[in-house]
Amino acid sequence: MNVHHLELYYYVARYGGIMQAVRNIPYGIQQPAVSGQIVQLEEHLGVTLFQRRPFALTPEGEKLYKFIAPFFANLEKVAIELQGGQSRHIRVGASNIVLREHLPELFHSVRKKFPDLKIFLREGSPAQLEELLQKDEIDLAVTLVEKKPAPGIRSLALLELPLVLLVEKKNSVKTAEELWKRDRIDETLICLPQSESLCKKFQQWLGKLGVNWFPGIEVSSAELIETYVANGLGIGMSVTIPKKPLPLNVRALPLKDFPPVIIGVLWRGHKTPLIETFLGEAQKHVRRLI
Repeated sequence: MNVHHLELYYYVARYGGIMQAVRNIPYGIQQPAVSGQIVQLEEHLGVTLFQRRPFALTPEGEKLYKFIAPFFANLEKVAIELQGGQSRHIRVGASNIVLREHLPELFHSVRKKFPDLKIFLREGSPAQLEELLQKDEIDLAVTLVEKKPAPGIRSLALLELPLVLLVEKKNSVKTAEELWKRDRIDETLICLPQSESLCKKFQQWLGKLGVNWFPGIEVSSAELIETYVANGLGIGMSVTIPKKPLPLNVRALPLKDFPPVIIGVLWRGHKTPLIETFLGEAQKHVRRLI
């Protein structure tokens, strides 16, 4: 059997389809090339390895995947051992603002100890990043950290961020407490998707106050919350980010009775020297912010 064909099949089986495999194969290859070589592998074996739509491994495909998976899954581990325990690449997921405003400075420091380091970055929401981590598609996630991470996930808390409501400056509301006293809040609530843990917790805290106020606009990032508030489309629920100014026509209303959220780093398994370095530099970076 062609070993390269087996490698491509490993990615197809692991990630659940040819398109998903192409996104995760660590070198450039197009979808038609993968499809063609998988067909060659099936023709060589005389079996169908998986159903295309919906994707599902056949019994023969499952048997082959179980045989080859330990080899291909451990290649990176062996490479790290041969390199003296120091990986030469790192895959990090974070929000857009973290990727843009904080990680460049941090990686300058990390590269002083790992000058040949290759960096792969992925943007996503907290829920998306934890899923990527579970699937081993990233090594680290800089994101919201729950008190009890999912099984197999380790965490390091870095920073507590107070919750705030964002309002347009010309809005007459001066405090959040003014809203809680109303029989009904007519302003549109702008926040992250309701599936996100931050939005869920906000709703839980509102429930404790006996307040019913549900999202009218859901957006994918804190930056979009600010943009929509600045355009007079409602009141946003967000967090205070150190040294990050708000848009000129937006002001923040503290949520004094609401517990802060914790920003930290999530990873799986044991800490490698590279992960240790990243965590140490992340802590130094946070100390410079506060």
